[in-house]
Amino acid sequence: MKRSLSRRDFLKLGGLALGSLALAPFDDDSRFEDGELIRVANDGVSVHVQPNDEYRIVATWPRDSILHVYETVVAETPGYNPVWYRVWGGYMHREHMQQVKVIYNQPLSTVPETGLLGEITVPYSQAYRTAYNGWQTTYRLYYETVHWVTGIDTGPDGGPWYRILDELDEAIYYVPAAHVRIIPEAELNPISPDVPHEHKRIEVSLATQTLTCFEYDTPVFETNVSSGRAGLNGPTGEPTSTPRGRFNVQVKMPSKHMGDADLAAEIDDYVLPGVPWVGFFTDRGHAFHGTYWHDNFGVPMSHGCINMRTAEAKWLFRWTLPAAPFDDIDRQTLDRKGFGTSIYID
Repeated sequence: MKRSLSRRDFLKLGGLALGSLALAPFDDDSRFEDGELIRVANDGVSVHVQPNDEYRIVATWPRDSILHVYETVVAETPGYNPVWYRVWGGYMHREHMQQVKVIYNQPLSTVPETGLLGEITVPYSQAYRTAYNGWQTTYRLYYETVHWVTGIDTGPDGGPWYRILDELDEAIYYVPAAHVRIIPEAELNPISPDVPHEHKRIEVSLATQTLTCFEYDTPVFETNVSSGRAGLNGPTGEPTSTPRGRFNVQVKMPSKHMGDADLAAEIDDYVLPGVPWVGFFTDRGHAFHGTYWHDNFGVPMSHGCINMRTAEAKWLFRWTLPAAPFDDIDRQTLDRKGFGTSIYID
């Protein structure tokens, strides 16, 4: 019989309590890892007694549950993504899980006026905002998301919290500084900057869900991706299929708030702050970007964008033109515009 685990079960079985990360103390060793961890990135993911979704369900974990992985198993099904995680009580399919870590960081003593980029290094960090009646919760910021850090203040627990600028509506909120790794400027240095514009291109195959980068007609990078799901309409009425044709990178943003801007949003609303390493290639919002809400690459999953693993999206961000080293990002618009690398989608 299907059942949901209680909070008592959740704690007993070794997960991290929901909300406990928000006020976690800083670890003087600056790094803490507790084996392989996964986060439930969907409304709920079931545990089956065998790595096959036709077998009995023994539990269902809600969104943002954190579980320990005892083993990664490649099963016979489903053929498009046959990877399962063995967890307490059974097996969970990878599709709607995010691999995460718990890493605490040494807070900075000051933040320059021009701001810095920061990456969340815990499964999620509960952000707070100030209001007339005190501190209030707002967005959850997820592992590997990227945000603009504009200052450091004393947070609701009395410790150092970074001030985050939301680029979509210029809202300000705060997260524990220990949960944020400040990204060194050198990590944005361009890759292959000497290769001329006309000798770099990206090819995306919607049939095989693959992306390949070329320099002088030689492949230098290839991976599987998730394009838009055909035959549907997104929240704004725009078809969710990825357009075919020839394009160019138009705008690059290391951090983009996608979806709605609602500081009071629930965790399952279409609100995605800090989507990392974004490269827009149409004026309708189609882009390459990192993805933290699924691990089902090779299958169409998006509202039209090209979903990528975060590390691979970062590589693409650095490789594509226009070059976007840290100092070239416009501090007013938080982006880098220009006629960039050619893209062929078929």
